[in-house]
This record gives sequence, C-alpha cells and structure tokens, in this order.
Amino acid sequence: MPGPASSSIAIEATDVSKRFRLYQDKPSSLKELVTSLKGVHYEEFWALRDISLEIPAGTTYGLVGHNGSGKSTLLRLFARIHRPTEGRVETRGRISALLDLGAGFHPELSGRENVYLNGAILGLTRREIAKAFDDIVGFAGLEKFIDSPVKVYSTGMYVRLGFSVAVHVKPEVLIIDEVIAVGDAEFQRRCFDYLYTLKRQGVTIVLVSHSLALMQDMCDRLAWLDHGHLAAEGLPMEITREYVQRVDDQEAERLHQGDVQAGEGTDQGSRHGTQEITVESFQILNAQGEEIPMAVTGEPTTLRINYNAKTPIENPSFGLVIDHENGSALVALHSADAIHTGLVYGKGYIDYRIPRFTLMPGKMIVTIGVADEHNLVAYDYLHQWYQFHVRGGRDVIVRGMLELPGHWEPPVSDARRSLTG
Repeated sequence: MPGPASSSIAIEATDVSKRFRLYQDKPSSLKELVTSLKGVHYEEFWALRDISLEIPAGTTYGLVGHNGSGKSTLLRLFARIHRPTEGRVETRGRISALLDLGAGFHPELSGRENVYLNGAILGLTRREIAKAFDDIVGFAGLEKFIDSPVKVYSTGMYVRLGFSVAVHVKPEVLIIDEVIAVGDAEFQRRCFDYLYTLKRQGVTIVLVSHSLALMQDMCDRLAWLDHGHLAAEGLPMEITREYVQRVDDQEAERLHQGDVQAGEGTDQGSRHGTQEITVESFQILNAQGEEIPMAVTGEPTTLRINYNAKTPIENPSFGLVIDHENGSALVALHSADAIHTGLVYGKGYIDYRIPRFTLMPGKMIVTIGVADEHNLVAYDYLHQWYQFHVRGGRDVIVRGMLELPGHWEPPVSDARRSLTG
C-alpha cells in the first residue's frame, strides 16, 4: 500500500466506511448451506461511516467513545487487519499492534518461539529479534516460563508478553487497544512508563482507552467516535469536555426517565449487622434540598443517609465511604470524627453537607455503615451497596478524579521582592 503524500503524516483515513454482515441462522456446514431452502440471511451493519482524519508522525493520538462506537474497528483498519468497505487508509512506517489478548500467538508454540514468530511477521530479521529477546522477556517477567507453550499462560502472562513484543520490535507506529487494562497495577504502570519513553523517541502511538484522564495527559489530539461517525476531533481537553457533556446529558435523560435512580443498588454489594438500626436509603440533594438524580461537580451537595432505629440508641456513629468504579478509594467520612449524634430512635436521616462537590465526573460506589459510638458493634453495614453518577458542572475541566479546593498565590522570590520593594 503506498504511503501518504506527506511524510509528516503517519496514518491518513479518507472517507472510510466499514460494513459487516450479521448472519442469522448461519449454516454450520457446507451440507446445511446446500440443503437449506431458505439460504443464508444476514443484515448489514456499518461499524464506521465516512471517517476522515490524519495522524501526524511522532504524535500520540487517542480514540474515545462509548462501547460499540467503532474505535476498535478503526484500529484494525489502521493495523491492516481489516480493509475498508469504502474509502482508503494509508500508512507509513513499521506498524506494531496490540489489539486482542493473545493475538498473533500460536498456542502450541512456546513463548520463545512466539517471540521469533511475531518478530518475523513484523519484518525483523532473526538477528534483530535475538538482539531484543532478553529485553522482551525481561520486561514481561517471564524468564521461567518462556519455553513453556503459551496455551498454559495466564491472562496476565499473555498481556505481558504481547505488550513487550509490540513495544520492543522498534515500531514506527504503535497501535494499542485497551487490552493492557487487564494487567495488574504494577505492570500497567510499567507499560505507561514505557509508552512515554516511546513518545519521547518520536514513535507514533494510536491509543484507545476509557480513562479520560490518561487520554488528556498522554495524547496530543483526540478523535471522538459516536455510533460509527466522527463526532469531533481536536485537542484532548476540548474533546473530552464535549464527550463528557454528551455522556452527562444522556445519563441525565436516562435518570429523568426513571431507568436508573441515584443511590440505586449495585451487583456486588454485601450486608451484615445486628439490624438495631437499618439504613433505608441513600439520597443526593442539591442546594435547595431537592433530591437530584446525580451529583454535579462544583455545586453545593448533600449526601443523605435515611435510617430506621428500631430501639433507642445513644450516640451511634454513621460512616460513608466513596470508591471510584475503577476501584480507587476516594473518601471516607465518619460522623464520630465531628459530632455526637445523641439519642436516635425511629425513622430519620443524617446529612453530610458539601459546600462545593469536588469529585469529578464518573460512577461512584458507596459503602455505608452504622455502628455504636465505640465502633465495636455494627448495627448495619452495607458494603458497596449503592452507586451514583457525577457529571461536570459549568466550566469544570475534566481531569483526574477530584478537585482540590484552593487557589494560586502569586510567585515569591528574592528577585521579585527586590524589584517590587
């Protein structure tokens, strides 16, 4: 395939569309196909429609969008795994891709044999592969298993070897789907450290990730795909802001229609306790004290725990823990750190008031506990029992998982003091 007209462009897509056939009652054998009176029936599905974009050489380019938006299909077109139904994709430079778990690995071959096989497919000589071999195995941490068949590898071992091969074969264009997200935290950190090294070396990186913070930090430009169409393309901060706003609007509409309620239960929750006090529900309120379907970054917010004390209890303590959906612990709040709750009996509620809500847009998982004043007896403990969504307020820049309240002070230095004094 000829390269792009401009050597400064690593990948160019022009009016690209990709169609797949979704078969219904597809025959499983030639005999069934021949004897079938109905024939083969299928529907046409357009995964991509009229996509045009350019990826400059030496940049890190990200694709964002909901599941099924066409991101992975576009990556496969870039990697020459698929061919476009319409339009054209032109690439320049040696392409290395990590798209599917174990893609390119032969299960019966050993890790060593697969390293040489993958290197050869990418155009490296045996001498070049041998030179990089120790680095590949060392980065993957598979010295003890490199001569075992990869069919006995765990998911993590597959990912480590696949990523290590992809980044150590001197790629000029590196294409990565979110497959490395299944690795452990320590290996993910090493992966991204290495990606930053490749970025500094001028390797073109095309990346798909659902972590908007990562995409903002790492990418030079982003393309947002929506149902197979290019919704927007530009600087990461601008694109993520538009994308998050669209997601928030859709989520708010869904919540408004009653499909999901704020404070709804989760699938992974567990519960225990004496039940002398029970947690009845969890609510989010706005500045006017009205229940709202989701919290808003930057707005006054109240988190309310509704309870029912079946017997009089003196000074119970209430606790509330918020985790991000990715598993990160964000905040733990305990009433005993601030107040004495007094005698509690019957149905009631306790509020935690927040002048400015600082958590950034995303899905939050809530654990609530009620215990005695010494925190020895659990009356009701609901582990990861509730969930709620956060959307960005006006003028909120989406980056990271929370905002730190505060403000910048002018810089202070000896030279500045002498000039202004």
